Amino acid sequence: MQHTTPTPPTLHDGLRAVADRHGDNLALRSGEDEVTYGELDALVDQAAAALAANGVGRGDRVAMMLGNRVSFVVTCYGAWRAGAAVVPINTGLTAPEIAHELTDCRATVLVVGRAWTDTVAELRGTLPDLEHVFVADSTQPVAADSGMRSWRQTRAGHAQDAPSGVEVGSSDLALLAYTSGTTGSPKAAMLTHGQLLANQRQLTASDMGVTADDVVFTALPLFHSYALNVAMGMAIQAGATLELVERFEPSSALSLVSRTRVTVIVGAPPMYVAWLNTPGADEVDLSSVRLATSGAAPLHPKVLRRCAEELSLDIREGYGLAEASPVVASSAALPEAVPGSVGRPLEGVEVRIIDDDHDAAPGDPGLIAVRGDNVFAGYWDAPEATAQVLDADGWLHTGDIGYTDDGLLYLVDRAKDVIIVSGFNVYPVEVEQALGSHPDVDRAAVVGVPHPYTGEAVKAFVVRREGTEVTGEELLGHVARRVARFKQPETIEFVADLPTLPTGKVRRRLLRDL
Repeated sequence: MQHTTPTPPTLHDGLRAVADRHGDNLALRSGEDEVTYGELDALVDQAAAALAANGVGRGDRVAMMLGNRVSFVVTCYGAWRAGAAVVPINTGLTAPEIAHELTDCRATVLVVGRAWTDTVAELRGTLPDLEHVFVADSTQPVAADSGMRSWRQTRAGHAQDAPSGVEVGSSDLALLAYTSGTTGSPKAAMLTHGQLLANQRQLTASDMGVTADDVVFTALPLFHSYALNVAMGMAIQAGATLELVERFEPSSALSLVSRTRVTVIVGAPPMYVAWLNTPGADEVDLSSVRLATSGAAPLHPKVLRRCAEELSLDIREGYGLAEASPVVASSAALPEAVPGSVGRPLEGVEVRIIDDDHDAAPGDPGLIAVRGDNVFAGYWDAPEATAQVLDADGWLHTGDIGYTDDGLLYLVDRAKDVIIVSGFNVYPVEVEQALGSHPDVDRAAVVGVPHPYTGEAVKAFVVRREGTEVTGEELLGHVARRVARFKQPETIEFVADLPTLPTGKVRRRLLRDL
């Protein structure tokens, strides 16, 4: 009889088990920094002890504003080992957006990279729940009067402390992933240890598994649930090497993949497009890559074909959303990639296509609903929003439109008008409100339009107030101070009026055709 090692109940237990088995294996490489599994486990113990000494316990929230560096992994697993949930914050957000998330989740601790300390310092007085701010990845001393402390020094001060004795189980909250979701403004999807681990098991059963012999590359930000659970989570659970890139530069990234003999790439369409546009890319040896994935945004069939022909990369596309931990379907298990399809639902994940409250026939489009052990526990402090997407039978209504054909899933559109820019959700209302706050704007509507590099781009249609002559450049500057870069319009078109329904709702589909 063959015996399998049981899955640890929590993500940090998984790290401990790997460290016990493969302590000398290389766990992380980030630039010049290299950390073995034994070293990583010890650093995580230090972080957990430091957090516990600063009042962090089971159920608390630890926020992080960090790049793809060793500190992200150490802080994340340290928070889990201390019993807390992590709240990764998109480092591209503006100050008001950061304040909203920190206030909403009521984080008591924030670990922030040096690059964002000025923004956090400006906000500190407006965040009553935030008790401690630690600065990571800084070679400079932290000013005593800043109200912040060095994360490295704080951790080192607890190097000899005994590991936290807090008991955490699979049903404990592990991650608050902020997303525009399917129902409106940004809110936090609650994901437990069990749900994140379930998605890892489902991926493994669907030929997206990772072993201790793999080298997993990602330039996707770890604050995104796709990189966090598929790249970081699966690599560490398996004892693989995680190759982290903080600032993606196409040529150097290609060279890194070749030089370090990367076997698994966790990527997104903009990265592959950038590689196709890199001179000499077709001469780089990528033969070590056994699996290249694409997620977070639709992959154009032309990009899929060119990557196979010019880079010898057989890219397997997938589909998911933060509320599903995040992967729902993948083409990894197919004999070959099927252009336009995101593959089959993962093993253990049910998918329904619903049309007018009934299951749609194969080939007919409808709303995609998902059920499985990976489906989230709801939105943080938002029971009404949760009830809109998660029904009594456990079905997550994604807001996406798709159809099935011969068991394969195809995406058609998004019912809720969410725009996906480089894998990040942009809800039109956020951008429209930013535009509408300008005194010379009467009305504004925002839609997503195809973009060869980011998948989609934001396009705004603006009706000026009568008698004003505000320019597109002025509006772009106005919006830039209010929303993150990826949410800002690529173009602004001034129109005399907006097409609306009798109810006054803007007919976005007509705007997309303009």
